[in-house]
Amino acid sequence: MKKLCYLLMILCCISVTDLDAAKKKAKHVVMIGIDGWAAKAVREAAPEDIPNITYLMQHGSWTLSKRSVMPSASAINWASMFNGLPTEMHGFDKWNSTKGTIPSTADNGRGIPPTIYTLIREQYPNAETGIVYDWDGVGAVCDKESASFEKYINTYHGNTDMTLEQYTENGAVYIKEKKPFFFTLYYGILDNTGHNKGWYTPEYMQVQKDLDRNIGIIIQAIKDAGIYDDTVIILSSDHGGKGKGHGKFSLEELETPFIVCGRKVKQGYEIPLHMMQYDTPAVIADILGVKIPADWRGHAFKQIYK
Repeated sequence: MKKLCYLLMILCCISVTDLDAAKKKAKHVVMIGIDGWAAKAVREAAPEDIPNITYLMQHGSWTLSKRSVMPSASAINWASMFNGLPTEMHGFDKWNSTKGTIPSTADNGRGIPPTIYTLIREQYPNAETGIVYDWDGVGAVCDKESASFEKYINTYHGNTDMTLEQYTENGAVYIKEKKPFFFTLYYGILDNTGHNKGWYTPEYMQVQKDLDRNIGIIIQAIKDAGIYDDTVIILSSDHGGKGKGHGKFSLEELETPFIVCGRKVKQGYEIPLHMMQYDTPAVIADILGVKIPADWRGHAFKQIYK
C-alpha cells in the first residue's frame, strides 16, 4: 500500500510539460522546401555534387518516390504539404491558387484548411514558428498568420540583386536567434530554372548544386544555435518537371524527394512504403507531438524511427 501511494505521488508530480515532452520525438523541426525539385535530379546527380543532401540521406531516412497530388503544380501541392489533404478536399486546383475553387472540407477561420502552423498555434500557443519564402503563393496556403515570424522576399522572378546565400542567411539568422519549434525555408529558384532552361539541363543541375551548398549553411546554423542534437531536418518538394513544364501525369513530374534526418531517425534507411504529398505534415506533427485533425489523410511513417 505504501509503495502504491508513493507511486501515485510521483505521478502527480509529473507536469503537463513533461507529458508533452514525452510525446515529442524532437524539440525542433526545420523543413527546407524546394519548388520544382524532382526525384530524378537526385538520382542523376553525383554524390560529390550534392554532399549535404547525400549526408542527410546517409544519416537519415528517405524516399525518391514521394508523389505529388494532381495536378502536379505548386500551390496545389504546397497546400497538401501544409494542410494534410488531397486536392479534392482542400480545393486548390491551380498553380497559383490563393483560395479553393470549391470550399475546403475544413476551415481555420481564414478561408483555408487548418495547416501544421494552425495546429501548432492552437496546441502550443507559445511555440516559436516561422517561415521565409520567395514566392507569395506559399504564404497563401500555409496559414502564415499563425506563424510567429514570416518573411516574404521577392527573389523568385529575379526582382532583386540578392544572392542565394544572402537569401538563405535570412533563415540562418532566424534559426540562431529564435531556435524555432518549427521553421520552413522555401526556395523557388529551381522551379524558375526549370521553366526557363528546362528540367535536368546543366543549368538546372547546377542550381541543385547551389541549393545543396545553401542547405549546408542551414545545417551549420542549426549547429550554431546549439539545437542540432534535438532537431529533425526535412527536405521536401512540391513537384518535378518535364521539358520546361509540369502539371501533367508523368513520373518525372510526380516524383519528388523526401529526406528526414535527425533525432531518433533511422540512418541510411530508404522508406519502403509509398508516400504522398499530404503525408509530409503528418510526419512533422508526429515529431513535434501535435494532434492532427481526423480528416487529414496523411500517415506519420513511424517506421523511420530507431
